[in-house]
Amino acid sequence: MTDGEILHAIAEVGREHLGWDRDMTPQLHLVEDLHLDSVRLLTLAIEVENRFQICLDEEDEFGIETVGDLVAAVKRGLAATLDG
Repeated sequence: MTDGEILHAIAEVGREHLGWDRDMTPQLHLVEDLHLDSVRLLTLAIEVENRFQICLDEEDEFGIETVGDLVAAVKRGLAATLDG
């Protein structure tokens, strides 16, 4: 799965579960730009895990600040699923 496909799927999750109505770019900050509080961040994490059938690593969760960081974490999760 390409970064673009992952980004598109994350944008769909955001639209469906968080009411996002803007274009997603990797540079957007989840808290500052998308105004996600802790509950909405948790919702995003859970719904992304459900969408991709992965578990985000706890270390990843603390390092995710931008949409691009989330794309990279999903990519690692998908790779781990294939390896496991």
